[in-house]
Amino acid sequence: MKKIAKEFKDFISRGNVMDMAVGVIVGGAFGKITSSLVNDVFMPFLGWIIGDIDLTALNITLSPAVMEGETVVKEAVVVGIGSFLAAIIDFLLIALVVFLFVKAVNTARSKLEKPAEEEAPAAPPEPSNEEKLLTEIRDLLKNK
Repeated sequence: MKKIAKEFKDFISRGNVMDMAVGVIVGGAFGKITSSLVNDVFMPFLGWIIGDIDLTALNITLSPAVMEGETVVKEAVVVGIGSFLAAIIDFLLIALVVFLFVKAVNTARSKLEKPAEEEAPAAPPEPSNEEKLLTEIRDLLKNK
C-alpha cells in the first residue's frame, strides 16, 4: 500500500499533471463564460434580430401537458430547439478559441525553431590523419 501511495505522490507532483489540473480548472471557468455569453448576449440578440423571439424558449411540443385543475398530471414532451441552438453556438465559440490558441502556439513554436535552423551551418569536421596522409600522397602523385 505504501508503494502505491508513493507512486501516486510522484505522479501528482509531476509538473505536467499540475499543468493539466490548471488547464481543466481554467477550461471549466472558460466554459461558464462562453455559456453565459451565448445565453445572455448572443441568443437574445439573435432573437431580437429574428423578430423579438426568445430563442431559449423555442420548443417544439410533441405532447402537451395534462392538467387537472392546477396540478400537472403529465409533463409536456418538448424538443428544446433553443437549448440545442445555444449548445451549438457555445461549442463553436469554444472550438474557435481553441483553434486560435493552437494556431498561435504553433506559429510561436515555428518562429522559435526557425532561427535555430537558419544558423550558420556547422564547419565540416577536420579530416582524419588517414585522410590528410592520402591527400598528401595524391598531391605528390599529381606533381610527378
